[in-house]
Amino acid sequence: MRYYYLLLLLLLPAFAMAGTLRGRVTDENNQGLPFASIYIKETASGTATNDQGLYQLQLSPGTYTLEFKYVGYRAHLATVTIGEGTQELNVQLQPEVLNLKEVVVKAADEDPAYAIMRNAIRLRKYHRNEVNAWSARVYMKGVARMDKVPSKILGVKIVDVDTGIVYLSESVSELAFKKPNKIHERMISSKVSGQKKGFSFNQASEMNISFYDPLLKVEGLSERGFVSPLANNALFFYRFEYLGTFQENGRTINKIKVIPRRRHDPVFSGNIYIVDGSWRIHSTDLRLTKDAGIEFVDWIRVRQVYAPVAEEVWMPVSQRFNFEAAGLGFKGGGYAMGVYSNYKVQPAYAKPPRVEEVEPEPTAKPEVATARPAKKPKYKVVEPQEAEPVAQPVVSDKVFSKEVLLVEKEANKRDSAYWASVRPVPLTQEEVQDYQKKDSLEVIKNSRPYQDSLDAVRNKPSFGSFLLGGYTYSNTYERKFYRFDPFLSLTGGPSILQYNTVEGVAADVRLNYRRNFEDRRSYQIEPAVRYGFSNNKLNAKLRMSFQYDPIKNSTISVEGGRYVSQINNVNPISPFVNTLYTLLAERNYLKLYQRDFGQVSYRSELRSGLRLSTSVDYAHRMPLQNTTDFSFRNRGTDEPSRFTSNVPQNAELDDASFTPHQALTLTAALSIKPRQRYITRPDDKINLGSKYPTFTLSYRGGLKALGGDVKYNTAGLSISDDVSLGLLGRSKYSVLGSVFWGKEDMRLMDYKHFNGNRTLIAGTYEGFQLLDYYRYSTNNRYLEAHYEHHFNGFLFNKIPLFRRLKWQEVVSLNYLNTQESRNYLELGLGIEHIFKVLRVDFVTSFQEGNKARTGVMVGFGF
Repeated sequence: MRYYYLLLLLLLPAFAMAGTLRGRVTDENNQGLPFASIYIKETASGTATNDQGLYQLQLSPGTYTLEFKYVGYRAHLATVTIGEGTQELNVQLQPEVLNLKEVVVKAADEDPAYAIMRNAIRLRKYHRNEVNAWSARVYMKGVARMDKVPSKILGVKIVDVDTGIVYLSESVSELAFKKPNKIHERMISSKVSGQKKGFSFNQASEMNISFYDPLLKVEGLSERGFVSPLANNALFFYRFEYLGTFQENGRTINKIKVIPRRRHDPVFSGNIYIVDGSWRIHSTDLRLTKDAGIEFVDWIRVRQVYAPVAEEVWMPVSQRFNFEAAGLGFKGGGYAMGVYSNYKVQPAYAKPPRVEEVEPEPTAKPEVATARPAKKPKYKVVEPQEAEPVAQPVVSDKVFSKEVLLVEKEANKRDSAYWASVRPVPLTQEEVQDYQKKDSLEVIKNSRPYQDSLDAVRNKPSFGSFLLGGYTYSNTYERKFYRFDPFLSLTGGPSILQYNTVEGVAADVRLNYRRNFEDRRSYQIEPAVRYGFSNNKLNAKLRMSFQYDPIKNSTISVEGGRYVSQINNVNPISPFVNTLYTLLAERNYLKLYQRDFGQVSYRSELRSGLRLSTSVDYAHRMPLQNTTDFSFRNRGTDEPSRFTSNVPQNAELDDASFTPHQALTLTAALSIKPRQRYITRPDDKINLGSKYPTFTLSYRGGLKALGGDVKYNTAGLSISDDVSLGLLGRSKYSVLGSVFWGKEDMRLMDYKHFNGNRTLIAGTYEGFQLLDYYRYSTNNRYLEAHYEHHFNGFLFNKIPLFRRLKWQEVVSLNYLNTQESRNYLELGLGIEHIFKVLRVDFVTSFQEGNKARTGVMVGFGF
């Protein structure tokens, strides 16, 4: 009974409100046309049909001219008078009969499509910039379906995943744009199936892609982007075929087939429709496949419909992205759609641009007549006449800020009557049932018995989880989670079992307890116990942290106890890698010392793009010595061990050893990302990128107070960024310079250490790959720089084998200048995405221009 009551609430307002027009758009066989476009000329608004061809409109009383369009069918105009109540208008569209222009095409001539597309390319930037500002209301809907679900993946049982609709959400936003690149979206309503407290992740500003842009970037689909058929270099990537024309409202529309020149280029295929004379986009029906380099899905289809919303101004009135994907036994698909209405535009041109043929200059008549091929005509663009400035702009400057999306706090509180009044695309019967089912089941799924039953399955321990992955015990209902580290960590994280020459076999047991609150605040408690079986030392510490403001990511933490730490405080070598090299190659790169300490840390975002992190640490620091020389290499032999002392070798110190002492240290870092954009949600804040790099000012100092024995100061300035270069790939760089002063008393652990590596296993790619861990650690001024460029297949995509394997190329450069290292340089050439996760680099280092070392590094490169 409850289901029928909810259905009545959903549908009753559509029948009861004044000014409702509904109906169905069908083809010549009376089959519903999904995503047919309905455009209302008087309101510059549009809508689209659902998967069954149904539509509905809420209109104020009056007379309207409606245009029904579907790609491949003749447009249909209808005039309706809207009064109170509901009326029905069904429309049947007839297939479009394409007319071929009466042209004589010789063998040497090119397809007429090229002349059309060249004109469209000539005017591309003008059409992209034909409005100075605009605003619109956007209805968004996202649907994801699962058609096939495996019972297990890699032996892990799949729970709580059904076939059918797995995600359904709707949203209504006010979207505004102003040149050159100001954009703001305000989501005023949001609905997610089965999540009454949830907010939709539909984002109209992300879906607002334009084929007038030369390179289309769709987040998550590709790292490189896709070349538009209207890009200036489109003829290098595409072939075009003229399919014919049809008439629509006195305009001639050209249908052009878009064909990739090469199979594996990042390009589209399908059809694009160009308005004759103005050479603008009428509509698109284009497709991307795996050949174009898309990730996560098998194909995606992009359909857009443009319409004149003002004189000589065309804007999209509807667009839809369909996709399908399969992998690991899963198979599914879905779509995201947007419908635009209530356009307000500020045109940039009083008179639009046009393309004119240039008359050839007269030439002297040759004395002897010869047959010469006719020259292709030349064209020029007649610049547009700019519009006069307007007194009242359609969008106020106050709307725009670094906030690109605001989700209103009450966006998910709208009732069914509201949605029935604003929803321009009717729900299908399956979608209605999905809302009914999941909204009813939400109470059950949030109940303790249901969540406990799921936890009972998830919490079952396995040998694999304890050995390599770690084990998590969840109490989802109470939002409590317990995490144990794995016995062996292959990714460089902490592991329970370790081996080093100081402690021998070491057991490092950590428990992480996390408690989340409904408002997304959380706290963590992490006790840790460590025991060395060779030096017989027991260590323990406790760390507690509290995230009290999730919007600003504000966290305070307290930690203390007795534990061992690496002398190099950037922890360049993981316990697992050191264990392998110690046991198999007699290389004890890990250098440890013991400290009794207490530490207080704080971090927060002071304002958008401005972050502060600080810590105060007091420690009693004690040296440690090797207590074992066992390795698999010398087991059962009398050969002397090749292990080095636990005291590192440093070029600036004759003796790097130290005696027990106290240290009170203070650290602070202020990071600035100018003009950082962000999204504000009621329960979260998501920071986005910026065209500017990140600047970080850091300080670290030792204070002779409270018994502290060390005293020094060091400050540095760094700049870093991640820059997209379009089809050429992506570059990451960082530069750090620092100075020391007031160096009255320092130990080696107070020096500046660098993220080096002496193993086959690549460390972090923001560090060095062949540099010794301690040789060039310094307490003098230094300069450090790192650069890495990911070509994202720009070169390997031309090589059939690499293209099939989906390998990608990467180059790197690392530079260091200290008092002793002088000019140290590393150059690397690598291949990533091997088996999707591996990366292999060949690296060569140079010291003062002379070749120093070479090596092959293996790591993770997703």
